[in-house]
Amino acid sequence: GPPGAMGAGGLGVRAAHTALSGGLALGLLLHPTGEAKPPRPAVRGRPLREQVERGELLLPVIFIVLVLCSVLLYFKVSLMDPGFVKSEEEVKDEEQSIVIPQVSSSIKMRRCGYCMVKQPMRAKHCQVCQHCVRRYDHHCPWIENCVGEKNHPLFIVYLSIQLVALLWGGHTAWSGLYFKQSWDWLKHNIFLLMSFILIVIFTIVVLLLLISHLYLISCNTTTWEFMSYHRISYLRHSELENPFDQGVVLNLWRFFCSCHLTLTGKEPVIEGV
Repeated sequence: GPPGAMGAGGLGVRAAHTALSGGLALGLLLHPTGEAKPPRPAVRGRPLREQVERGELLLPVIFIVLVLCSVLLYFKVSLMDPGFVKSEEEVKDEEQSIVIPQVSSSIKMRRCGYCMVKQPMRAKHCQVCQHCVRRYDHHCPWIENCVGEKNHPLFIVYLSIQLVALLWGGHTAWSGLYFKQSWDWLKHNIFLLMSFILIVIFTIVVLLLLISHLYLISCNTTTWEFMSYHRISYLRHSELENPFDQGVVLNLWRFFCSCHLTLTGKEPVIEGV
């Protein structure tokens, strides 16, 4: 697994994520609905606890399964190899023929100054993981791992499922609230109120992150390339603004359906690593 995956920091972040996800889900499922609320005629408008009490278990079960899938995907993306460049990897001559032709041939491949491996096209050394990562996007502190060639597609799936779970949880928290100006109301509804505020914050973050990633994927670029364009030699010396862009449809197809996202070749040099 990734270096430091079982370290204290990684364990702490993963434990916090699991506790927060499980706590919010169980809290929304078990929180009492109260007696003073007006009746809700539509099933979709009822809190999960009320649906359980009425024996309507389908939606609560789907919600719990969705949260479990989100947590499992989180651990999968967090603990898997993001695409570390192995020390024994060498670029073969037959692979060099498919390199983007607009990249200047004067740019020579080099060894990483930190881990001394040959860096394929679009690789970058991560100071936290202490490895070069193929098609490096960014190091995500929330998953305590890099997002790279091998786990980037699954990272997008995780964000999507997390977003659905958050939207559902937010709707559940909101449907359980009934506003009344009194201390008794606040004491009875403080959990739902705090849950709703937290869920709104997380939803905004996840939504913005998902939108930005989908945009970059549709352009076949990475967060690192987008932010550090002028420091990367194979982009700075390219005749095109984005030599990897092959159109939205083909970019998305190759990202989600292709096993190999990186085209390797003899040209790439990565500066400012």
